[in-house]
Amino acid sequence: MKLTDLQKKSVAEWIKAGTPLGEIQNRIKSEFGISLSYLEIRLLVDDLKVPIKDPEPPKEKEKKQEIKLDKKSKKGTSSEEELDDLPPKTSGKVSVTVDKVTRPNAMISGKVTFSDGQKADWYLDPLGRLGLVPDKAGYRPPQSDFYEFQVELQRAVEKAGF
Repeated sequence: MKLTDLQKKSVAEWIKAGTPLGEIQNRIKSEFGISLSYLEIRLLVDDLKVPIKDPEPPKEKEKKQEIKLDKKSKKGTSSEEELDDLPPKTSGKVSVTVDKVTRPNAMISGKVTFSDGQKADWYLDPLGRLGLVPDKAGYRPPQSDFYEFQVELQRAVEKAGF
């Protein structure tokens, strides 16, 4: 590597300051006019024997979400506890049920009744994509029902143990 002792000292200070290696690579190119690959940067860091500063810990909000997920995965929660984590109750204009016998080529399926009284079958395929098969050809549910349908679907699926 073609860096002088003064340049190596500057790089060592950047490393101590916690500068990411990609940024160090860019700074060497812009400030010293030397183009190094990422691997060469890694080797330079090893040669300088300067410990790389660990990245900052996740923000408080991210930590809370991690903890919530850990509690669910480690502890066998009852269905009542799981329902506490769901979004707030909806207006009740949309109802969702889960089929006892799942339709072919689906992981889970069921029925939905929208606020205008129209009914449809719903299913989740093996890739987790949602499908909707209305009883009346060409039917599209009201836009206002979409959120409520998602919430009720989540409740029904979690209640069924998925």
